[in-house]
Amino acid sequence: MIDDNQNRSPSSDASTRTKEQDAEIRANLEAREARENTPTQTEKSLTREERQEVAANGRLSALTVYSIILREGEEELHRPKTSLWWSGVAAGIGISTSVLAEGIIRTGVGADAPYLSIIESIGYTLGFVLVIMCRLQLFTENTITVVLPVLTSPNRHKFFLTARLWAIVFAANMFGTFVTAALAVHGGILTDEILSSIFEISRHVAEVPPMEALLRGIPAGFFIAALVWMLPSAKGSEVIVIMLFTWLIAAGEFTHVIAGSNEFFNLVMIGEMGIVSAFTHHIFPILIGNILGGTGLFAVLAYGQVSQEIQGDGQP
Repeated sequence: MIDDNQNRSPSSDASTRTKEQDAEIRANLEAREARENTPTQTEKSLTREERQEVAANGRLSALTVYSIILREGEEELHRPKTSLWWSGVAAGIGISTSVLAEGIIRTGVGADAPYLSIIESIGYTLGFVLVIMCRLQLFTENTITVVLPVLTSPNRHKFFLTARLWAIVFAANMFGTFVTAALAVHGGILTDEILSSIFEISRHVAEVPPMEALLRGIPAGFFIAALVWMLPSAKGSEVIVIMLFTWLIAAGEFTHVIAGSNEFFNLVMIGEMGIVSAFTHHIFPILIGNILGGTGLFAVLAYGQVSQEIQGDGQP
């Protein structure tokens, strides 16, 4: 007598597993909804309005934050190429504000001022505030935003869309920072004092060896990804959160590929660095570090903490 299991096709097994996962997800969802709708011991003493206040002031769950960023990532993946390009160019120009603001602060307080790096790092935060609050396409944000859809349901099409977005946004960011460097150096729009301060800052960053630049890029990529993760929970405090963590990148002398590219292009414009050397010895190593920190560390960890709830393997 033939065992019925031998007659089952692989597609039938897959369908059964899918139904089992769906059932488990529904069971988990029902259990979570039951917990949310069941008042705690202290909530039983509260009025309905007070219980609503408790619910309204609760923190977003990890799964909720993941879902918000996942939806943003899905939308970004399907944006037209032209939209991605011009948004990326604007982000490259906007992020250059960080270097400009640092130069202005250094000029104002003096290069010999005590705690100079701590103070001028405040200026570094301004470009990130501009870019993130204007919803422009910054490459390092996309090391987590568009990666979550791939981690959630990986397939060839999503890998292609992610690679397309990364390529367009990175190239656009580079174009924006290059144009800004050209205008700053040759456009006659900055005073000699501010321009001199910008060159000093740029030279200091360029002194970092390639491998060290890569390693310093890992924490920077992690902090930017963490920043993206925190923003949905930071309603009303977004600017403060952005400034705190981008200040940490500057004050800790970690390396950020887009802001750093403007510094390297400043040196290219005055002939102190070749364009090829700028990419091979500085930009590409930092790029790898930022990807490792943003995607390799934070995005994978963020997915790991909700993966069982998404796939239906968690306990209700």
